[in-house]
Amino acid sequence: MSVDAIVFAAVASPRRREILRLLWNTELSAGAIHHAMPDVTFGAISLQLGALLRAGLVDARRQQRSRLYRARPERLGAVREVLERMWDDSLWRLKLQVELEATRRGPRPGRNRKSIKRGGNDRD
Repeated sequence: MSVDAIVFAAVASPRRREILRLLWNTELSAGAIHHAMPDVTFGAISLQLGALLRAGLVDARRQQRSRLYRARPERLGAVREVLERMWDDSLWRLKLQVELEATRRGPRPGRNRKSIKRGGNDRD
C-alpha cells in the first residue's frame, strides 16, 4: 500500500479524524482523548491511536507512566489543507456528529426502556 493510500485509509474514519483534530495543536494522553469523546470506549480510542501511529499521522512520547500523542500535520500532504478547512466549517462539525452517532454501539443515551410502549394495547 502506498503512503497516500495509508494516509487516506487512516483519515477515512470519522473517529480518527476527530482524534486528529483534537491532537492538531496540542499534545494529549489517550485518557484526555477518551474524556473528549465519552461515547467511545477507552479500548476503541487505543485502537484508533494505533492506526494513526501506523499511518505516521501521530507521534507518541512517554511521560512517566503515560503516553502523550501529537498530530504530524506535515505527514498529511495535500490532505492537510482539506482537513483544516473542514474543521473550521460548522456544517462539517454537524456532519461529524451525525456520523459518530451512526457508528455508535450500545444503548443510546437518554432512552428509557420503560418509556417504550409495547404492543398496540397501551393508551395515553
